[in-house]
Amino acid sequence: MVASPRFLRYTLGGWAAAALSVALVGGVSGAALAQTGEADPVRPLNQASSSLSIASGQQLMTEASAAIANQNYDLAEEKLKQARESFNQISTYYQELAQMFVGVDTQINRSNREKALETAQLRDQASYQLALVYRSQNQPNEAVPLLMEILRSQQPTRDLGQRAYQQLYELGFVSEPYAGRAATTPAEPTTPAE
Repeated sequence: MVASPRFLRYTLGGWAAAALSVALVGGVSGAALAQTGEADPVRPLNQASSSLSIASGQQLMTEASAAIANQNYDLAEEKLKQARESFNQISTYYQELAQMFVGVDTQINRSNREKALETAQLRDQASYQLALVYRSQNQPNEAVPLLMEILRSQQPTRDLGQRAYQQLYELGFVSEPYAGRAATTPAEPTTPAE
């Protein structure tokens, strides 16, 4: 038995009910649903309230920066860990989507690959900030693995990779300074961290 669209609209509410009723009844495209005005035109995963959105991770980074400014390092650590995890998960999903469309649709492959790189870059920035928080709390054993992860992703020729290596040098983990030049191309992080 299929539930009526009216019943679903009252029990689920909003766009979820409309989308589910269309899926159950069938036949109406998402574009047609949006034109009828029954669905919310805003896509839910583009909102900062979704843990699977880049905006959400960026909001966590902003909150971490505010916590650092207030010297609330425990809160900053929590927010940066959440941001890292979110960016890493999103980057992994985009990378998987890009791989699925290799040889199928070049534009979709490229778009998802660019999103994977963008979120991996954000993940590396969150990792760097978290390493600095650990360093400020005299926890180098927590900072070193993050700095190594950044170096694997960014390589020492890129700006963020150079800064990570400099932190390792200042912590005394490595004994040789690196005075290389930053690459002139934009950073393209490697695969998402596990």
